[in-house]
Amino acid sequence: MTDPRSSAARGEVEADVAAVSTLVQAFLKALRAAQLYLPNNPVYLTALENVRKAFPPVWELTDVLSLIVLEAELKWEGNVVLSQPRAESLAWLLFKDGLRSLRIAQGAEDEELVRLLQAINKARNLPPESEDDLLTLLWEQDFQFIKYDYIEVSGEDQRPIAPGEEPPVEVTRETIEAEAEAEPDPRMAGIVRLEDFDSTLYFLDEHDIGYLRAEIDREYQQDLRTNTLAILFDIFELQPFPAVRAEILSIIENFIPYLLGIGDFRVVAQIIRELRVVADRARELLPEHRTTLQEIPARLSDAEAIGQLLQALDESTSLPPEQELSDLFRELRAEALEAILDWMPRMHAEGVRDLLGTAVQRIAAAHPDAVAKALGSENPAVVQATVKLAGRLKLPPTVPALGSLLIGGQAQDLKVAVVEALASIGTPTAMQQLERVVADPLRDVRVAAVRVLGARRHRAALAPVEAAVLGRDLRNADLSEKTAFFEAFGMLAGPDGVRHLVPLLQVGGMFKKKTDPEIRACAAMALGKIGTAEAREALQSALQDKDPLVRNAAGRALEGGR
Repeated sequence: MTDPRSSAARGEVEADVAAVSTLVQAFLKALRAAQLYLPNNPVYLTALENVRKAFPPVWELTDVLSLIVLEAELKWEGNVVLSQPRAESLAWLLFKDGLRSLRIAQGAEDEELVRLLQAINKARNLPPESEDDLLTLLWEQDFQFIKYDYIEVSGEDQRPIAPGEEPPVEVTRETIEAEAEAEPDPRMAGIVRLEDFDSTLYFLDEHDIGYLRAEIDREYQQDLRTNTLAILFDIFELQPFPAVRAEILSIIENFIPYLLGIGDFRVVAQIIRELRVVADRARELLPEHRTTLQEIPARLSDAEAIGQLLQALDESTSLPPEQELSDLFRELRAEALEAILDWMPRMHAEGVRDLLGTAVQRIAAAHPDAVAKALGSENPAVVQATVKLAGRLKLPPTVPALGSLLIGGQAQDLKVAVVEALASIGTPTAMQQLERVVADPLRDVRVAAVRVLGARRHRAALAPVEAAVLGRDLRNADLSEKTAFFEAFGMLAGPDGVRHLVPLLQVGGMFKKKTDPEIRACAAMALGKIGTAEAREALQSALQDKDPLVRNAAGRALEGGR
């Protein structure tokens, strides 16, 4: 029968080991982030903060975290808290340079954590001929909260360096070469040297040397990022293990900001395309992994990400190749539309602005709903640009959203742009929206709408136009507005309009001598748009009118009706 107390004790030990393991894993991620990102990068700062957050649970267990360093493991109180393959193991990096234990005291996370990360990363990247090693780098830091035990790996009977003592000078390549020249070893005489074969029958000929050089050049010219990503995606697709796929997704998520930072947009676009392919082809894909595959491209189209990207491009002194930018912009989603429209007027780089314009048209044509959404933006510049975009692409699904901009106290320039966009779209629904502004308070909006309705011969607008022509509202309008309304009336009313226009044209008509010459001239232009025999007869009579404005209008109307 199991002892409950022993079970509880084992549970506490497992919880303690889990806390230390969590800290070690957070340290590994911070180490990886320190390799890939600059110190001010948000990814690096987040990883560093995660390490600091992992320390408090450990300090509840002990004031000093003591880790035993083995070739491929780190142990704490006899329990394994890190186990990795030797080639990529943090434990091996410490072990091969002589470290056998690492003690971290409370307070290290505030003062010395960053310096420890920098020292380990620097040791990892040391060239083979370097005189430094990890021990030397740690000794230079003069840590107060971090201590370590080590052995000299150059000999079996070496003692550890005492505190305050200078580290031993390592034997260097130069000293070995100097000793070899000073005292030649007779035992070396029997060793074969490459120079002995320099002119022999078996040495490489020029063809072979050229082939090897070409292969070496080809190897160095390969895009290692592309090759590495292809390997990762192949592993993701073929290996159904959740832990493997989660790790690969984490690598890709952290890699994209790095690529954007160095301006490798072509590879970013390639990643986004590959994510779509992998999502379709990978077998036994977990729902959370599929969600991540879909979310990674969407993050690139966030307003904040687009803003940072375009600002970096605009401030850059040397732009990436046009093809790379085009590949990247081609992968942007509908969510990016509003942010791009906001940024385009502020872009100074003409090449980037042209590519953005192409990307905007592609997104808008594929996602008219995104255009309609952008029409509701709180940014007036975005709304103005979106109106012009909807008209240029003639997007019927945006008509309701455009019509909503004609209501209320919108600026006159915006309303006129909306009228032009609706005219470009030209559907019956678009014309219905224009009917609402025939009597708009803004003069330019009224004139633009009436001209479009007349030119399109949208007879549903006849009633409001007729009311304006036959009423008294136009009496105080300028000549161009009167002309627009009367000509629209002539095109919409057709032959039925003659009976209303002839009395307005004649001096002794309905208004007798009080008739405004401008109204009479406009009536003549309207009769010219009708063009029937009765209308032309009235215009012929007007050629003898005493008012030159009416005579000229009648003449132009007759010429236009031929």
